[in-house]
Amino acid sequence: MSFIGIDLGTSFIKGAVLDLEARELNHIQRLPFPNQLSSRNPLFCEFDPDEIVSAFRNLVTTLISVAPDCGGIVMCTQMHGMVLMNAQGRVLSPCLTWRDQRAMMPHPSGAGSYFDVMTRRINSRQLRQLGNELRPGTPSAFLFWLAEQGLLEPDLMPVSLPDFVLSVLAGSPPSVESSNAMAYGLLNLETMDWHQEVIKELGLSRLRWPRLRKHGEVVGQLKLGPRPVPCYTPVGDYQCALLGALLEMGELSLNISTGSQVSRLTSELTLGDYQTRPFFEGKFLNTFTHIPAGRALDVLVDLLTEMARGQQIPLPDPWPYIGQEALRVAGTDLHVDLNFFANPFGDRGTISNIRQDNLTVAHLFRAAFDNMAKRYYDCAVRIWPDRSWEKLVFSGGLIGKIEALRQVIQTRFQTDYRLAPFSEDTLAGLLVLALAFSGKAASIDHAMNELRQVPQA
Repeated sequence: MSFIGIDLGTSFIKGAVLDLEARELNHIQRLPFPNQLSSRNPLFCEFDPDEIVSAFRNLVTTLISVAPDCGGIVMCTQMHGMVLMNAQGRVLSPCLTWRDQRAMMPHPSGAGSYFDVMTRRINSRQLRQLGNELRPGTPSAFLFWLAEQGLLEPDLMPVSLPDFVLSVLAGSPPSVESSNAMAYGLLNLETMDWHQEVIKELGLSRLRWPRLRKHGEVVGQLKLGPRPVPCYTPVGDYQCALLGALLEMGELSLNISTGSQVSRLTSELTLGDYQTRPFFEGKFLNTFTHIPAGRALDVLVDLLTEMARGQQIPLPDPWPYIGQEALRVAGTDLHVDLNFFANPFGDRGTISNIRQDNLTVAHLFRAAFDNMAKRYYDCAVRIWPDRSWEKLVFSGGLIGKIEALRQVIQTRFQTDYRLAPFSEDTLAGLLVLALAFSGKAASIDHAMNELRQVPQA
């Protein structure tokens, strides 16, 4: 028996056939996400919903051709994508994603940006109940901007990206599972229901809200060939990736790629001065996200390779050399702060304490790795104050290929680590879900335990 797994991202839509007997991923496919719609406003980031549906349908059609025994479709998605639908199921907006920053436009009151005005309407108690998940690129910010512009009709429903796709293709009413509901920035973690107080404060009470579902529920049937295939509640890609890393309760997750996250799995809700998100089977994640990583390191790489690129001199992949050089130095007194882009920890980076003998690739990247490791450790202590983690779990494309970075982090934490067993962590997470939803495993925890026993290539 097999399932189809789809990861609906904003750069690519990835899919695979999930072999539930062999516990493996097969026929991995990747399609580019549709192009962004042109706009005169650089803060807007909109996509044609019909093109997204078409790309999804094409990928599923390709995969079903090699999975005739498909027993279901499981999905995860980039969080924060949204479209507006009316009561008749008609789409009345483009798709907005996390890259849309219209909430940073000046508010007509002169009191700062729309986001500034919005945040002042939410008190500290409410913010914690929302999991400290208030950011400009979320549906709550999109909706507030639209409401303040007078562009929200009564009874419209904000629908997450994958739930919109399934609603159109399966003809089912839109709904949403808790991990994607959390991405709206409007879910009360204490009640696990829409936060009506905040919704009222933001002027969004006239909207309809999707029905909240549990993971593992069937939301509709997709007709593929001679028989319908059940589609299960889509989940957030962040939670799905940690499933694919096979994260255990005593482990601290460090996901390091373009950006990075530090996460702790908990058995009960514990709100604090960090982000909190729902996980699966009653668990929660305490986390820090949007920590500078690969995107910030690329600023240094781009500087070092600018002259060659400007003269059209072809260069090989610079990372093997960078990793080798960073391993050569045991430490450095050069200082690098990677806050080159706005993030929760700042918006100004620095390179300081420069001397003639330490302004080298070896020292520069060792200093950058030191900065990353310190940031991860500081975040870890805030979500896990007694420092009782048993092991680090590294996942993400960047950490897997740079041994020097792993060594620097391990030295900072003085803790053993393991690498996530799958390179495609979100697709592996969908395999976990498929095993549980199909009944091949008794629960998500049991499915993860089974995959821990499978030898990895």
